[in-house]
This record gives sequence, structure tokens and C-alpha cells, in this order.
Amino acid sequence: MEGKGFVYCDGNHFTRRDFLRVGSLSFLGINLAQYLRLEQAMAEVGVLNIQPKAQACILVWLDGGASQMDTWDPKPNSSFKPISTNVAGIQISELFPRLANHMDKLAIIRSVHTEENNHAEATHYAVTGHRPNPAMKFPSFGSVITKEMGSTTDIPPHVMVPAMPKGKRYDEYFRGHFIGAQHDPMIIPDPSQSGFDVPDLSLPKTLSMEVLEDRRAFLSLVDQFYRQKVETTDFSNMDIFTKQAWNMIFSPAVQKAFDLSQESEKTKEAYGKDAIGQSLLMARRLVESGSRFVTAGGYKGQDWDTHADNDKSLKERLAPTLDRSLVALLEDLDQRGILESTIVIVLGEFGRTAHLNPAHGRDHWSDCWSILLGGGGLQGGQVIGKSDERGAYVADRMVSLGDIFATVYKAFGIDWEKEYMHPIGRPVKIANALEDLTGEPLPELI
Repeated sequence: MEGKGFVYCDGNHFTRRDFLRVGSLSFLGINLAQYLRLEQAMAEVGVLNIQPKAQACILVWLDGGASQMDTWDPKPNSSFKPISTNVAGIQISELFPRLANHMDKLAIIRSVHTEENNHAEATHYAVTGHRPNPAMKFPSFGSVITKEMGSTTDIPPHVMVPAMPKGKRYDEYFRGHFIGAQHDPMIIPDPSQSGFDVPDLSLPKTLSMEVLEDRRAFLSLVDQFYRQKVETTDFSNMDIFTKQAWNMIFSPAVQKAFDLSQESEKTKEAYGKDAIGQSLLMARRLVESGSRFVTAGGYKGQDWDTHADNDKSLKERLAPTLDRSLVALLEDLDQRGILESTIVIVLGEFGRTAHLNPAHGRDHWSDCWSILLGGGGLQGGQVIGKSDERGAYVADRMVSLGDIFATVYKAFGIDWEKEYMHPIGRPVKIANALEDLTGEPLPELI
């Protein structure tokens, strides 16, 4: 029962495991036999059979941190006007005219508060919910999802496309770390580049599948003989990765999932033939084929880090590409019938300052910023939380990343209160909120 099949009722979340703990029934005034009869009755009316809808998640990563008042939380201190959307009462920036017609699919969280204000630390915090700690490393929430949900096909369950900007080590923040390297993302190159292929799946032209199969058989014999001579605990871990590698190389489904030539030119144009467009298109192909979590970027060199010429950068480069590609993703998922099972999250590592600096830019700001969240059974077409008149501070309903994680986990049917034991003996919350509390799902969304 753990992680699946929860009872969701009025914000409470009691599992059968919770009730069967010693002494847990007495506070309700019932005994075990009565509880089991109650469980059967509830099952007959469907209360216990509420099935989570989310099966996959696409994280649209806005590297550098987007300005909240110029995007999803328009304010008078923005140069851009607010426009109405297809949901009465919800406005977003005029920079996103296409997305305005799809706000029924997304919720806006306008009161996100985080605790890190530098890119590296804030990226770590945004994808783990924990501040960096020199004594321990934390798994990303994408790795947690792939661990808890598992994989059902040979398709890599966790993928990042493309890698983080060169010279940065931010990729490591998206890894599984102590929960296992098998939950790390498979990192693939920019799919918009000419001659794109996935190195881990591409064989040398001189090496055929038949020859490779013969070599694998020979290697198996040598390996079996060697293990009779030397036994070490490392073999079990090596076996996992070796099996995964062979399965991916020999699987036609895996080869097909990464093959963008399967898409029509019309579809490629709809997403955009640049890095962000083709990364989102690849993300759709992967979740449709069985991946659990895909981080799709394409914004290189922290493009959203608009310390200078904020308005110019947003108007000419950043907003048009996101408006085009995100809408293409939402429409494509919806038309294929998989938006209901695929969560889409749009965020970076923080927001931007309410004031412009001397270079006409906005600097780092983590006190209050905005996130888009939809799909996977989550209720779109609403705004949660409120910022002050300039978008600088939370005015109502502070939301932590732990609350966002808890909401996503609940949509998957994952126990958001779960803790993993770190090798140093410290429990690690998978939905860590402010002040090291456990995050709570946002009831409006799920």
C-alpha cells in the first residue's frame, strides 16, 4: 500500500498502514474488525479507489530565473501590460498571447518563497527542496519520482535534454545521489543541432547489431568465469547498469523514442526548430513512450538571468520562444490524450527584483516569485497565492517548494511524507518545506 492507493478526503491522508499502527485505531473509537468493515464499505462506493492520474512529469526549466511581474504576475512596475486569458479574472503579461488562450490548463502559484539567491545554491534548492550541505547530497524530486514510480519499459525513466550550460556543474543537482545512480537523469545533447544523435545509443558505423550481440555473448562467458574466481559486492550494482545499457541499445522502442525524424515538419515548426522547441518536443516523445520525468531546457547560459536589458531580452528572445513552444507542448499533449497523465511544471531557480537596476535589468529575487503547474489531473484555471503591489513579497498564502513537491507526489500517488535515510544516519524529507517542515499538497490543485 505504501506510496499508492491513498485515501484523499478533505485534505487528510490516512493510509491503511497508518491505521494499523499499534494504538492508531483507538483515537477513532473503533477496533480492527470495525475498521476493516468500514474499509470494505468505503471501497464499494469508490472512496478508497481514487486512482492518481499522473504517470509522467515534464519540467520546463527557465535557466537563470524569470521575472514574475513580467510573466505570470503582471504589475504596474512592469513595462508590459496585463492581458486577459481564457479564464475569467486571470491575467498574464502581454508577452504571452498564445498561452493566454490555454490558462484553463495551468494554475499560477504567485506566492512562492525560497531561501537561496545565488544560481548554484538556488538551482540545488529548486530541484531538491534542501539547502546545500557539505556533509550530504540530496536527491532531486525527479529522481524521487523515478525511484517511487519505477519504470515499465526500456525507455530511460529520467532524462535531461539538453545538459546544463557548459562550465556549470548544475547537472549534479538533478541526480539521485544516495538513493542510487540508476535514478540519475540520462543527459542527451541539444536535439536542434544538425546531426543530432544520442551517443549512448549510437553504434560505430563499422559495428552491426549482429556483431555486438556476438560480443555480448562472449563477454557473458568471460564474466561468468571471472566471477567464479572473484566475488565482490560491486557486481550487483554493475549488473543493473549493464542490463539497462544493453536493453536500451537493443530496443527498437528506445531508438524510436529518441528519433525526431518520426515527427512531421509541421509539428517541428509548431514547437520551433530551436533548442527550446526541440527539447520540449523530445520531452513529449519520451513521456509518451514511458519516461517518468524529463527536464527540458534549451535556454543556455542562464538566458533568463536578465541583469541587463530585461525588457529587450524578454520581448525579443525569451518570451516569444516560450510562448510558442509551451503552447505547442500543451496542445500536443492534450490532443494525444496524455495531458491528463502528464504534469507540466514551468519554473527556474528564483524570480527577479521588483525594481530595475542601472543597467535596466532585474536582479536575483527569492522572496516571492511565480510557478506554472498543470496537467496530470491537477486543476488548472486558477491562481494560488498573492504577491504585494510590486511583486516583491508574499501578501497572501506563502507556498514553499516542499508544498509544490508534495502536490506533485500526491498526483502520482506517492507518499509525500516519506523520508529516506541518508547513509550518515539522517532522515531526509522528500518534500522538504521551509524551516525543514514537511510540505503539504495544495488542496485547490488536487
